[in-house]
Amino acid sequence: MRTPSTASAATRWGQLFAGIVCMVMIANLQYGWTLFVGPIDQKYNWGLAAIQIAFTIFVLTETWLVPIEGYLIDKFGPRIMISLSGVLVAIAWVINSIADSLFLLYVGAAVGGIGAGVVYGGSVGNALKWFPDRRGLAAGLTAAGFGAGSALTVIPIANMIQSSGYEAAFLWFGLGQGIVVALVALALRAPAPGEVPAPAASAVQQTRRDYTPAETLKSPPFWVMYVMFVMVGAGGLMAIAQLAPIARDFKVDGIPVTLLGLTLPALTFALTIDRVLNGICRPFFGWVSDHIGRENTMFIAFLLEGIGIYALLLFGSNPVMFVILSGFVFFAWGEIYSLFPATCTDIYGRKFATTNYGLLYTAKGTAALLVPLANVLTNATGSWHAVFYVAAVLNIVAAFMAMFVLKPLRIRALAGSEVPAPSPSPRPATARSA
Repeated sequence: MRTPSTASAATRWGQLFAGIVCMVMIANLQYGWTLFVGPIDQKYNWGLAAIQIAFTIFVLTETWLVPIEGYLIDKFGPRIMISLSGVLVAIAWVINSIADSLFLLYVGAAVGGIGAGVVYGGSVGNALKWFPDRRGLAAGLTAAGFGAGSALTVIPIANMIQSSGYEAAFLWFGLGQGIVVALVALALRAPAPGEVPAPAASAVQQTRRDYTPAETLKSPPFWVMYVMFVMVGAGGLMAIAQLAPIARDFKVDGIPVTLLGLTLPALTFALTIDRVLNGICRPFFGWVSDHIGRENTMFIAFLLEGIGIYALLLFGSNPVMFVILSGFVFFAWGEIYSLFPATCTDIYGRKFATTNYGLLYTAKGTAALLVPLANVLTNATGSWHAVFYVAAVLNIVAAFMAMFVLKPLRIRALAGSEVPAPSPSPRPATARSA
């Protein structure tokens, strides 16, 4: 039987680039949403809480269906499913452009979530399979497309909403984004057996065998990661969905801010820089984790996130600090989308990487259930203080869980799976040391 030749660097990076482009095209479905909330409410007076349910529906359908979608992608490959999902991405925003009822708005959110979930799960899963030697970096670069993909379109969308109405922005950006996904996805494929060599020994241990999704669900490290993902994800999703209302409550949204020679209203500036930093942090922390270990990187990032959220509460009423600190919060948050998929695949293997990470990615949907509660808690207390306190504490607790709960469990799980350790192999049992 002929052994498949190793894929060239151009092939591997070409696959990664195609996945990143697809991720960029679906970024606005989540990160551009906050620009539409105010105009929709101004037209229909449905209330922020009711409108934000659409965001929750989007995140739930984007995340909770990924295990099923991931199984199909692992079985049949990413090309067809992601290409067809580009059509759903376009349809979703077309529906939003004509939605004259909350029901129709929710339908658009559900359709967009299904399409985005396939694109997200398939692109990240493909990156994890093609780059076992740089898994954190590859997952981070792919996730960066989703985190920073909307940075270039924040201002054009805001301008189109102002000049032509939010309906036109939904329609034309939706069609453009969906068409690009459908075409670029035709270049995607999973690596053939033997096409990607096993990585050399490094600071990050990896399993030698592939866990099935059923085995993964029975593994304690999976559920620890799930809880941590929910804890950290909730604060970031709250910031994404509520940044515009928070800026208005702080009375800084329209105040001009000048930084790095650029002058923009504080909210527009924050949204732009947040997207960039939210993207940069993903490959950065992924690269760091490839060198110092996943849990060590989680501890640093989650702790910084907790501190950043609390600082935003204290100093966010200053427009310059609002821009800087919101950027810091996004920089310390987005890395969950590189660290968790890399860790999951390190522990559970490549064969079912898309499905297994899809199971873990549903934690984002669970976290999204907490987003509407932010409005409820704010209305009950009269300020955002309680929301910020809760988000900060959850991040700090997750940081310590990474070091003192996940790390020992992960080491034990890998040791039981015959994982090659960086230290010399132990002697046979008959030659035990005293």
